Amino acid sequence: MIRRLLLSLSLMLLPGVAHAQGLAWEVCAASLTARVPELSACKALDGTIDPQGREMWIRAEVPRPQTTTGATLRLVGIASSEAWLNGVRLGANGTPGSSASREEPGLYEVEHGIPSEAWRFAGNVMIIRLSSFHGGLRLAAPMGRISVETQRRTSMAGATALALALGGALLAAAFGFGVIHALRRTGSSLVLAGMAGTAAAQALVESLRSLVAYPYPFHVWRLGAIWLLAATFSLLLVLFVVRRFRPGSRRRLLLISAMAIGLTSLAPGFDLKTVGALLAGLGISSGVLAFGLHDVRARWALAYLTLFIGLALAAPATFVDFSHFLFAASLLLPLLMLEVVRLGRDDRRREEALALAATSADRIAVVASGRVELVPISDIVAVTGADDYVELHLSNGRRLLHAARLDRLGEQLPEDFLRIHRSSIVNLTYAEALERHGRRWRLSLHGVGPLTVSQSRLAGLRAAMTGGR
Repeated sequence: MIRRLLLSLSLMLLPGVAHAQGLAWEVCAASLTARVPELSACKALDGTIDPQGREMWIRAEVPRPQTTTGATLRLVGIASSEAWLNGVRLGANGTPGSSASREEPGLYEVEHGIPSEAWRFAGNVMIIRLSSFHGGLRLAAPMGRISVETQRRTSMAGATALALALGGALLAAAFGFGVIHALRRTGSSLVLAGMAGTAAAQALVESLRSLVAYPYPFHVWRLGAIWLLAATFSLLLVLFVVRRFRPGSRRRLLLISAMAIGLTSLAPGFDLKTVGALLAGLGISSGVLAFGLHDVRARWALAYLTLFIGLALAAPATFVDFSHFLFAASLLLPLLMLEVVRLGRDDRRREEALALAATSADRIAVVASGRVELVPISDIVAVTGADDYVELHLSNGRRLLHAARLDRLGEQLPEDFLRIHRSSIVNLTYAEALERHGRRWRLSLHGVGPLTVSQSRLAGLRAAMTGGR
């Protein structure tokens, strides 16, 4: 059952291997005469085109395209190559040879233009010489594509730009979680920083093929890095979920996860290895969450992971190339915002507690940026809101930021202070004039510019200024 599942997934994930390009390839013996190959002993090729560890000559009859203008031969794979059409040399990618010392590695992906005069009306024969002695690990499908194309390929620039943008966002998230860890020394922030960092690195490595024309020996290392980063991300995801919802079983679950994720390295094909590693992490994390459904956070997290498991099974190649980064970003960026908000609230509460402890009946302990200053209440002309802080306007013209909320501070001030707007409280001792300005009313205070008075508080202010309260 498991073997059949792996086989079906591998067929979905493996790139369009060369033997499936619609051409009846033959493998031949060959010799070069004046740079023109002479083939002999040709026999039908059964299976994939595999030049790993050998020099290989293949030939096939290719149909003449409707338009020969702009036709190209595209080769994708871990091999050096040289190609001819009807005896006309199309070009070389590196230098194929009969041994590692004779071969010069070419690029992983290359295109050769096909001159219009090289085509015949019928009987067009393509000959390709291949060799691969520098690939490193042996791949099940070393040649991803050999095809004649007459239309320009759809640009990958949009998808690459989006993947890199998500990678940049994840890198910023890694930095943010790293700062939070430096401030609070929490294990969860360190795990989240690791998840964001590995996902950002994978986005960059995944995009390399579109950004850089790299030599074919590098391709195996790139595939290995993608799997390793995916496996690391999955293990960190399990660690994060276990720490939150099953801390008592952490060691056992992490051991099981490491074994399951490690076993994906045995899957055929690197795409299948990578999808397997990601699915292992998502599946084990979902299993952990299923035991904590009494917690509403676990229910939401399980629904979220289930959605992406469905995406991975429905379109595994897309999940590896793009959806994985969307999953990582949509999970980590909201968590970063929540951590930042919680960090800010905790800091403000500490400052408010310090201010309250140091405040006396006639003074306010103003706390901001770790500095404490005792300010006589009688010197405060007005208090205005400033985001999560308040700003104190003093009689000597100074302004001080104070870590407190306007509502709470209003409860501490004596009755000489009156709230005239949702964002301002004034000391009536310093009131000078109440004036109309268009449809609004403004209160002038000694040493402070006019402050707007809301309509709902106008009557109360008039009564207070005339002594009628």
